[in-house]
Amino acid sequence: MRLHLAVLAAVALLSGCATHKVTLTSDQLVAAEKAGISEERIASLEAKPLYKMTPAEVGDYVTYAHEAYPDLRERIVHLGRKNIGQPYELYLLGEFPYETYDSQPLYCLDKSDCVVFSEHTYAMALSDSWESFFWTLQRIRYRDGVIGVASRNHYTEADWNKSNTWLVTDVSGLVAGDAAATYKQKVNRAAFLKKRYKIERDIPVETITETYVPKEAVPAILDQLQSGDFVNVISGKDGGLYASHVGLVAVAEDGSRHFLHSSPPKVREQTFESYIAACEARDARNEAKGKDKAKLYGFKFLRLNDNPQVPPMPAQQVPGGG
Repeated sequence: MRLHLAVLAAVALLSGCATHKVTLTSDQLVAAEKAGISEERIASLEAKPLYKMTPAEVGDYVTYAHEAYPDLRERIVHLGRKNIGQPYELYLLGEFPYETYDSQPLYCLDKSDCVVFSEHTYAMALSDSWESFFWTLQRIRYRDGVIGVASRNHYTEADWNKSNTWLVTDVSGLVAGDAAATYKQKVNRAAFLKKRYKIERDIPVETITETYVPKEAVPAILDQLQSGDFVNVISGKDGGLYASHVGLVAVAEDGSRHFLHSSPPKVREQTFESYIAACEARDARNEAKGKDKAKLYGFKFLRLNDNPQVPPMPAQQVPGGG
């Protein structure tokens, strides 16, 4: 009898879950109609986060979101927030099955690291179908969109930021004004590829100079940031600074600026003040324990361009140089 009652209770619980759905607003109904997707389909997708969707569901949702959130900045924040809670896993970038140097796949929906989260959010916001999302994702992730571990944007400042100037523009110096600081970075792509992937490439060493906003100056410039802007967290030790983490700006209803990002254990949204405080507390603990760890120095901010147009991609190169 107890087992029978337990089974009935489980069935009732599952039935309740199965019948739960979101009631769409009039605006959402109009957007669903424009997208050519049924009310029932959109209601079911509104009830689940992006990271629990199938590729087909993601395709339908980005088509719908394109109509429901016509403003690109608003769409970026909406899609980013719809992934809050997505589990974090480092090194989710790879070219499999196109290449086998890195066995990670070309996309991952159920997990993310900071770069994957940002790239996926931008690519979904710029697209109106699964196919355009996947194509745009490769254009963002690789230099000129040419898929390959050697052409992936490995270095945030030297590769990602420079390759995606069609999407974002570095405004760190502009927003910081007299408070701006700089650092130099030596970029040895050939050595990196050889050490990490055993690939030989004749690429000259490059030295770049980057501008950033020191952490102490961030509170004074927050009101200049806009939803959808790209964030580089600048860390370092012994004078060697680099972008250690990335994410997006989200403006809250009260006007406060938030950091929307993927960091262990999951995607979250928090104020910049709370993020800085957490990093400083971590750095203080490391110092007290005598650990020689990188510390938070500041941020680079890259402004989302107005009406960015995804550039065309050249013909995909034949693998192996054939």
